Amino acid sequence: MSDTVEIRQSDLDAYFRRIGWEGERRPDAATLRGVHLAHIRGIPFENLDALGGTAPSLDPDDLLAKLVHSRRGGYCYEHNTLLSLALEALGFRVTRLAARVVVGADRVESRPRTHMALLVEAPGDPQPYLTDVGFGAIGALLEPVPLTAGTEFHDAGRRHRLTHAPHGGPLELWVLEAYVPGKGDWERQYAFTLEPFEKPDFEVINWHIGTNPRSPFTQRPYVQRVTAERHLLLNGRLLTETRADGTVTERELTDEAEVRRLLDEEFAITAPEGLTLLG
Repeated sequence: MSDTVEIRQSDLDAYFRRIGWEGERRPDAATLRGVHLAHIRGIPFENLDALGGTAPSLDPDDLLAKLVHSRRGGYCYEHNTLLSLALEALGFRVTRLAARVVVGADRVESRPRTHMALLVEAPGDPQPYLTDVGFGAIGALLEPVPLTAGTEFHDAGRRHRLTHAPHGGPLELWVLEAYVPGKGDWERQYAFTLEPFEKPDFEVINWHIGTNPRSPFTQRPYVQRVTAERHLLLNGRLLTETRADGTVTERELTDEAEVRRLLDEEFAITAPEGLTLLG
């Protein structure tokens, strides 16, 4: 990745405290898996800045202030930018990728590149890893997976695989698929090539997703928290809890105060004052 920005050792220490990581700090596959899972479980996914009409800052100091030092989370650009800074500080090589979210899409080409993922390489390890702590869906990776097509990976209880899909471009198109127990089948999550994208690219994409009135993130709250026991999702007024055994429960929220209480108690998020959560 070009235009690399380094973070201070004190910030790296604070990040690890935030996610509860007390393991090794070596640039190897084991550390990558551990930090990735700890990040997913330690910092919630949320779009409250965009819901309030503002694209969140991707400046490193602002990311640290929000995701590390406050009771807040963020969406993909924030999460994966923060993780990339931490991984680079540990000695990993990180390439930012732009992906097309294709859940529910008939054709890969019908969706724009609006998701940020990472390709991570460790010194002396010939195998690069798809790494992504910012995909706000139950089909998200919990741990990095090797960039290998046609192999099923079990990451902290979830099942994923990477496949190739035909398209009109010169670069190979990779597709991340997740196994959906309720459907008994594989479901495409997002598609990407290995073309590097840089900070200015994501500044533009972030502004579009965070401010465009047609963006789903500017229309309703979308908040996710992952633990070892459950996946909790607030999508608009619908609260969905998926337990580790696959049990799903849903209920609709109608009270603004109840939403704020849930954000505080269940998602560990302090919502900004004055923000309307239920339109």
